[in-house]
Amino acid sequence: MKVLVINWRCIKNPEAGGAEVYIDEILKRKPADWDVDFIASTYEGAPETEEINGYTVHRIPNKFLFNFTFKKMWKKVYSKKGYDLVVDVLSKIPLGTPSYIKDVPLMGIHYHIHGVSLFKELNPVLASYVYLMEKTILAQYKKLPLLLIAESDQSELIQRYGNTDLTIAYCGIDRGFMENQDPSAKSETPTMFYFGRLKKYKRVDHVILAFAEILKKVPQAVLGIAGKGDDEPRLKELVTSLGIEKSVQFLGFISEQEKGEWCSKAWTFAITSEKEGWGIVVIEANAGAVPVVGYNVEGVRNSISDGYSGFLVENGNIQQLADKLTTLMTDSNLRDTMSKNALQWSNKFGWDNTAEGFMEVANRVMKNHKK
Repeated sequence: MKVLVINWRCIKNPEAGGAEVYIDEILKRKPADWDVDFIASTYEGAPETEEINGYTVHRIPNKFLFNFTFKKMWKKVYSKKGYDLVVDVLSKIPLGTPSYIKDVPLMGIHYHIHGVSLFKELNPVLASYVYLMEKTILAQYKKLPLLLIAESDQSELIQRYGNTDLTIAYCGIDRGFMENQDPSAKSETPTMFYFGRLKKYKRVDHVILAFAEILKKVPQAVLGIAGKGDDEPRLKELVTSLGIEKSVQFLGFISEQEKGEWCSKAWTFAITSEKEGWGIVVIEANAGAVPVVGYNVEGVRNSISDGYSGFLVENGNIQQLADKLTTLMTDSNLRDTMSKNALQWSNKFGWDNTAEGFMEVANRVMKNHKK
């Protein structure tokens, strides 16, 4: 079985995120008879071809024009290779494959509509370009079978574009980072944790501002911030301006073992993104028995079980965020109950289930194409 997967980035790209983890975990579990070519954009120092986790990555130019480059490469090269299935992973500008891949079974994986959040990360010209491309090209996927990771994306695609063939396969997590860790062995010091990319749309400044409010009632609390990104200098300046440097640690990039250690000792976790496809970090925190407080936005509203594994608060309301986090910090009975709930909630999500959902759609697409 010859399969082609197209994604703007591969799992080894320095800018890889949840979208790359999702498709990589699926391909780790692919059938033994699948021969997979994975087309991605190149990056500095990357080999043109590389074997990763049982599939072959082919990197083509470039980071910003990948959608145009792939279309040309499809017509010249890949359309002649006899693929039994093409998987279009819509993680950046949609490639518009339904308009030019006609004679091969085609399916898509969609994480979330970026929309106006693009203007937080990109310059106005580039953001406008990506925004308009997304808005225009997504309409071409109206009838294409799509695999989704959350109900919120399903609702948005139906409302905006009238999509009819949508299947949800939730993200899983790899629990290896919790190996040899005891999630019940919490730190004696009230500890709050954040890990993820330090990007403007993640709004980690809201986490810091909420923590400054927490310190007013829990002065001994500490906050660990793990991750790297171009918003890091601004976040460090904010911590300094608030005068809370002694209570906040910027951990940089941490290993899986270190992530497990922090999850084991953390009391709470906060997520303040403008939107998420799903929010794998929420479930990872839960796997460390850490209840999560987050804004009620796309993706996050599906990964947090409100009132059970954590709390959802009004989008952008830093005071509500701080109040719920403070309650968890100060109410030990509630925290203990939610910590246990969070661990149970995390056990619902595994990559084997995700891969099964993917294969159901893939097999159906190939079967229907032969009719």
